[in-house]
Amino acid sequence: MLTGITHLALTVKDMKKSLDFYCRVLGFEKAFELLESDTGKPWINYLHLANNQFVELFYDGTRENPWNNSLRGFNHICFEVDDIHKTALQIKNSGYKLDREPSLGPDNNWQCWITDPDGVRIELMKINLDSPHGKIISGLPV
Repeated sequence: MLTGITHLALTVKDMKKSLDFYCRVLGFEKAFELLESDTGKPWINYLHLANNQFVELFYDGTRENPWNNSLRGFNHICFEVDDIHKTALQIKNSGYKLDREPSLGPDNNWQCWITDPDGVRIELMKINLDSPHGKIISGLPV
């Protein structure tokens, strides 16, 4: 039986830029790095968020894969935040532009959007207790 989502894996073009974005701007901690077993070259950086939640950043992305609304497959990742307005301000003060300012979504949760250095769409969400998400988390009927 599945018990959770442990990581998101991304192949990045510029590891330095991606580490800066995910660690300095979004607040992940660089946990550890794996090297290729046959060459000893850097292979993956693991970034820790909470409990068993990680983002894996793989080196050497060479092709762009721009998001397109008509394509099937991966659409975006969503990270929960404790204060949507403070997080949005922190991102802007770090030199990044929000794709969408904080607003109350149709699910009654606060959200804002940003794109990482490789074009990955990221939703940041503050879950309200009276939203469907909040009710499920609290054990209440939706």
